[in-house]
Amino acid sequence: MRVLGINAVFHDPAAALVVDGQVVAAAEEERFSRRKHGKRPYAFSAWELPEKAARWCLREGGIEPGELDAVAYSYDPSLVEPGLEGHEGEWERLRTLYARRAPMMLADALPGLDPGIFRYVPHHVAHAASAALAAPTPGEGDVLVLDGRGESHSHLSGTYRDGTLTTLGAQRLPHSLGLMYEDLTEHLGFLRSSDEYKVMALASYGRPRFADEMRRLVRATGDGGFSVGRVDWSSLVKPRGADDEWNEDHADLAASVQLRLEEVLLDLAGWLHGRTGSRRLAMAGGVALNCVANSRLAADGPYEEIWVQPAAGDAGTALGAALHVAGQAGDAITAMPGADLGRCWDDAELAHWLDTARVPYDKPADLAATVADALARDQIVAWFQGRGEYGPRALGHRSLLAHPGNPDNLERLNAVKGREQFRPIAPMVLLERAAALFDGPLPSPYMLFVHRVHPEWRDRIPAVVHVDGTARVQTVDRADEPLVADLLAAFEARTGLPVVVNTSLNTAGRPMVDDPRDALECFGSAPVDLLAIGPYVVRRGEVFTR
Repeated sequence: MRVLGINAVFHDPAAALVVDGQVVAAAEEERFSRRKHGKRPYAFSAWELPEKAARWCLREGGIEPGELDAVAYSYDPSLVEPGLEGHEGEWERLRTLYARRAPMMLADALPGLDPGIFRYVPHHVAHAASAALAAPTPGEGDVLVLDGRGESHSHLSGTYRDGTLTTLGAQRLPHSLGLMYEDLTEHLGFLRSSDEYKVMALASYGRPRFADEMRRLVRATGDGGFSVGRVDWSSLVKPRGADDEWNEDHADLAASVQLRLEEVLLDLAGWLHGRTGSRRLAMAGGVALNCVANSRLAADGPYEEIWVQPAAGDAGTALGAALHVAGQAGDAITAMPGADLGRCWDDAELAHWLDTARVPYDKPADLAATVADALARDQIVAWFQGRGEYGPRALGHRSLLAHPGNPDNLERLNAVKGREQFRPIAPMVLLERAAALFDGPLPSPYMLFVHRVHPEWRDRIPAVVHVDGTARVQTVDRADEPLVADLLAAFEARTGLPVVVNTSLNTAGRPMVDDPRDALECFGSAPVDLLAIGPYVVRRGEVFTR
């Protein structure tokens, strides 16, 4: 069965293609439009479909729109309850209208598509499928979904057996852990539905001195759900303006909410496990991108294995909707092959881009060694290799790399990217070396957990150690990422350090670099020393002369 998955109704519009139960391609619209998150999550933007991403997915699969068997849309307007608290009042009618019109609008964008093959998949079911059906053991084990909201709920917990979901718990609006965290994000002067990860980073600088107040307002209800009372944020901490400096109060409030989120997450997981006894948990929804909470659950929760969808936010529902429909049709679902599901270019195409840009470049005999030499000299490297990542994390395909032993590289990279200085940068490490440096869930190929850095390593790799002594680790398996593995081995041979700094290849407010033009523009506009693009390298000193 050939299924095109579509996410469009809230934010992070995306498309995914599943053929005969296998994931062929998945991409977010922002990587094509160059508009962060694709669009803002307003009801009046729900008409904006991931047209470019959908066209690319079909081209990648060699499929014409008329050859599709189904289009799976990750929102079911029939489940919306008009007037429900937590909806956006009159605007909700517009969102529902656009969702109902989506078949005709997508058919207009993809000529030849039959609107009659459209299938609406409940938003949280799509999230659940994106995790449990894409996991290494597809369709077996428990699943937990937490986000801002779907049609009328903000949470789903359930279990999969033989690829079929049984829902065991769900929390109705207006109660929402995701919306609470969004409210906090806005109160702290960041962009809601966008910058929640900044709040998570800021929390490490604070003390949870408002924890008791948050426990009074936010409670697990003992039946698999939770209650979120109205939080008067201003009575706790004065709001921060977007251009204001953060202070201790802001960090303490962030730490308090982060702690309460972790506590409620543990309660929900404990309730679910008590009904199933499963050893596996898969997670999705925007809350599942909170790697600090994920690590608390891994350490203190009841599950032996936790797998988090790397595109856990709404972008991942495009894939989940497609997998759900394919599974319902009887296709045998296979595990997601990795997060590198986006666009790529062959060597000849990359050379053509470089020739067109008229930049000098060369093709070293050993790319990994050449880049390791640059990193060992404390140069910053833009790394553009293979297929782009699906989801918000740079995982060794569209990355900025640097030396972890220079403590100034945290400030240096944050300045290159134009982002806040309290933001941490992450380490890449070979899977077989990870346990010697880091304590936490392993393997960790998608940067979705934090790990305690062993004390004897903290002074050796200070650039990647957060203020609380942790690091958000990406482990690299040689079988999956041979080139990155060669780079890490070459860097260790030169420096004695088995870690390389890895952060996303972009600047603040811009989506992650996706195509060669994006890479060249980023290289040209930021103080990056070397661009490794496919087998070629471009050196800043040869392009820009004083």
